Amino acid sequence: MRALTYQGKHNVSVETVPDPEIIEPDDALVRVTTTGVCGSDLHLYEVLGPFLDQGDVLGHEAMGVVEEIGPGVTEIAPGDRVVMPFNVSCGTCWMCGQGLHSQCETTQVRAHGTGAALFGYSKLYGQVPGGQAEYLRVPFGNELPVRVPDGPPDERFVYLSDVLPTAWQAVAYADIPAGGSVTVLGLGPIGDMACRIAMHQGAGLVIGVDLIAERLERARARGVHALDTREYRDLGEAVRELTRGRGTDAVIDAVGMEAHGAPLAQAAHRMVGSLPKPVGRKMMQSAGVDRLSALHTAFDVVRRGGTVSVSGVYGGAVDPLPMLQMFDKQIQLRMGQANVRHWVNDIMPLLTDDDPLDVDAFATHMLPLENAAEAYGTFQRKEDGMIKTLLKPAASSS
Repeated sequence: MRALTYQGKHNVSVETVPDPEIIEPDDALVRVTTTGVCGSDLHLYEVLGPFLDQGDVLGHEAMGVVEEIGPGVTEIAPGDRVVMPFNVSCGTCWMCGQGLHSQCETTQVRAHGTGAALFGYSKLYGQVPGGQAEYLRVPFGNELPVRVPDGPPDERFVYLSDVLPTAWQAVAYADIPAGGSVTVLGLGPIGDMACRIAMHQGAGLVIGVDLIAERLERARARGVHALDTREYRDLGEAVRELTRGRGTDAVIDAVGMEAHGAPLAQAAHRMVGSLPKPVGRKMMQSAGVDRLSALHTAFDVVRRGGTVSVSGVYGGAVDPLPMLQMFDKQIQLRMGQANVRHWVNDIMPLLTDDDPLDVDAFATHMLPLENAAEAYGTFQRKEDGMIKTLLKPAASSS
């Protein structure tokens, strides 16, 4: 089959790789019809290279059609249309029972002290082959795949793999009071969708922050009060002017470790990605290499007693935090990988023809899988108005 593979820092390519096979009795094989490029994929492209091997298949946002099932699978059948959550979670362990699918005890990567395995996301998370491919082996066929109805386009449902649950959890963790206010830092796919969800759930003021004109305009068109960081010397003061001097009730950090600014941390990112893999892995596991500008902004603009919800990925082990400010302001902080399967039942009723979150038109680019390497570069450089790209494997039309 054809699949997008890691070849080195800033180097991915579509190659012919062996087809996946049924290994466990509850496995399913899915022919991928649509797969997304995620902002988190850029962390693999840039800083997490020490935890990847040449040829690893990338991608964690996929949906498709069941082609084959193992003898233990009873909940789906060949021909069913399914979405795969990016967490590889068993659905039956104690953690999954608590709704913490990102901490699944069956697939925790104990060798690295990390949570549940993820599709296509490095040795840190299990080195499971990903979904930017023509076919995908899906474990836990009775619990993991989300069956969706035939008829509506893939664009209606593919975001159940990551974007919708991640944004939904970000808003849930932000705990915005009814009619309250939230600042969303970063208007990429997760930040954009978090704004939509917050407004749908009744937030009175949603402030979106970015520096990319296309992202800002896209948010403004949906009623977000968009702020261009290039126009403000003090973003915190700008937010406080909109909120009676207090700051917003909540802040969602949808940026993570690759925030703009912080030149020293940016240099550390580049260095980690260029070091020999054993050295780079050691540095990632024992040093703070994140660009923390977005997180520090979150602590600044949130009101006293407010909540900061972090959905952007961070990877440093000893990142410094402004504990005096956090304690003095009585900030509540929640974070973590989205527990995808936990949120599906809350989100599914919104994926109707009414489409209140406008998911059908959410993608800015649709490309063949063969163009995936080009898409990674364009997305990383924030060119061509690219906010969300969906890839179509050739096998999906065969």
